Amino acid sequence: MNFFDYLEPTTQFVIFSAVKILIVFGVTMTFVAYAVLAERKISAWIQDRVGPNRTAPPITKYIPILGPMLVRLGIFQPMADGLKFLLKEDFTPAYVRKVYFWLAPAIAVIPAFLTLAVIPFGSTLGNPDNKMVIADLNVGILYTFGIVSLGVYGIVLAGYAANSKYPFLGGIRSSAQMISYEIAMGMSVVAVFMVVGDLNLGSVVQYQAKHGWMVFHQPLAFIIFLIAAFAETNRLPFDLPESESELVGGYHTEYSSMKFALFFLGEYAAMISASAMMVTLFFGGWTLPFLSDPASSLLGGLLHIAIFIAKLVVLLVVFIWVRWMLPRFRYDQLMDLGWRRFIPLALGNILATALVLAFISP
Repeated sequence: MNFFDYLEPTTQFVIFSAVKILIVFGVTMTFVAYAVLAERKISAWIQDRVGPNRTAPPITKYIPILGPMLVRLGIFQPMADGLKFLLKEDFTPAYVRKVYFWLAPAIAVIPAFLTLAVIPFGSTLGNPDNKMVIADLNVGILYTFGIVSLGVYGIVLAGYAANSKYPFLGGIRSSAQMISYEIAMGMSVVAVFMVVGDLNLGSVVQYQAKHGWMVFHQPLAFIIFLIAAFAETNRLPFDLPESESELVGGYHTEYSSMKFALFFLGEYAAMISASAMMVTLFFGGWTLPFLSDPASSLLGGLLHIAIFIAKLVVLLVVFIWVRWMLPRFRYDQLMDLGWRRFIPLALGNILATALVLAFISP
């Protein structure tokens, strides 16, 4: 008998859920920090530069062999960046709408973390009742799109609250862009759930464990979802809301210190959420073709989590690689692609999937 055996089932559930929330939050924050480092290192590699290779605490020089290697890899750079944001002056211009100005960064960052609550990042851990998902909702995908749609309000508020033309233009661009691509993104996953027959994300993973990854069943849906994810996260080649060559910095031009860091954090957290969703919907979640049964031991559960994280890292690298390889679209090209290409393609994919299910499938 251990301590948890003496607790009520409801208390056990609450404690285990709280532990999962803390771990997911901590892992996500770590991923955000080192995704920034990976971005700087990959961009340096693409552009034939070195990247961060100097920052380190003084004690590092006393660590033989390992110390210099950690410095060259830039392992300590995220800590320096975080400390810099904490120590910089938090300046609020006199002409801004202060309440909205302070509220916008929080609204921008929170939705990205809330969407992670329904992502099954593993099977079970030591006990069949200990599912590796914070909230196992039967309508997980509806919850996800409902929360994701709130992220645009932070950016629009930031543009409005700054009381300046360039942030305002960035906010307008972002609202139009996100509305356009949310429609295509939502319609792309309709075909996936038509095939699976369930809105629960855990059921999507189980279906792929039995029938193969959905990326092979619905390649067009994956392509639409992937490109729409770039637009939803304001990443190149769709970073029009903050395009430096046109709008200085876009919606966050007037922000500094931790308020600016929250927008930065929100962008990378949204990348992680989008990558986690793609892993779940199209790449089998925590499963592999030869490892698809729920874990029966603690070690098996940890292995499933590691598989999920490995797939997530690959997609994050794709996000970073595309940013440094492709030029920015013009705004009219961005809107044309969303409304005149992706939405008709997503509708056609839904129709084709319905016909296959009606006349070909048993």
